[in-house]
Amino acid sequence: MAVLTINDTSRARRSRSASAPRPFSLSRFGGRWLSPVLLLLLWEAGSRLGLIPERTLAAPSAVLGTLLEMVISGELPSNLLVSFARVAVGLLIGVGLGLGLGLVAGLSRSGELAVDPLMQIKRTIPALALTPLFIVWFGIGETPKVALIAFGTIFPVYLNLYSGIRSVDLRLLDAAKSFGLSRWEQIWHVILPSALPSLLVGLRYALSVSILVLVVAEQINASAGLGYLINNARDFMRTDIIVVCLMVYAILGLGADWLVRTIEARALIWRPSIVEQ
Repeated sequence: MAVLTINDTSRARRSRSASAPRPFSLSRFGGRWLSPVLLLLLWEAGSRLGLIPERTLAAPSAVLGTLLEMVISGELPSNLLVSFARVAVGLLIGVGLGLGLGLVAGLSRSGELAVDPLMQIKRTIPALALTPLFIVWFGIGETPKVALIAFGTIFPVYLNLYSGIRSVDLRLLDAAKSFGLSRWEQIWHVILPSALPSLLVGLRYALSVSILVLVVAEQINASAGLGYLINNARDFMRTDIIVVCLMVYAILGLGADWLVRTIEARALIWRPSIVEQ
């Protein structure tokens, strides 16, 4: 009877604790958004009170109004497509070269001796430092803009793929050999899947670099694109348009990161997670 009484008492305590209201927590009410919203409110208040001149920085309400006007008029979508095309072509070239060079250096000792020293030299040269030279070589058209993006995105893909290939567990290769897999079958079924997580990390970094390089590349005599809008807005002191374009650059970067995360979640579904839900 005493045991039953103790069990009943413990069950009653658990029932009361479950029904009791939880303490207030900012994380339950979107606490991560609290500081950005507060910053926007302070920014708006400072603009309304005249503490932040419009020529220095437009108010958030003015930026939102300008964004709607540019979207409705088609000015922003058309220029965004131009910038997106530049990033897409540059990434296609840069990621393709990074994949090829990473495979050559990672799978072959002679390939490593031929490729890796050149890539390490390339690593020490900032992509943006080549802007004057690319203008001399390719002029002021679209080619130097795309070339800068491609040059800046090669190394992150190369390095992470090379590292991923060289970090493959040798026991997996021994198991593949014991099953009679050929060299190409080992590469396809063991080495590349094992290196995929590292490759996706490099791709995420390459996407971020492409957006950063795009900001500078579009300052090269652009006749369309987000950089063109920023240059015109600078000449006319339109800080609202500048902020709109900077917001679009940020959204492009976040969207690119989300895309790679989505691919990673689907492609690496076999990988165990060490992070608790």
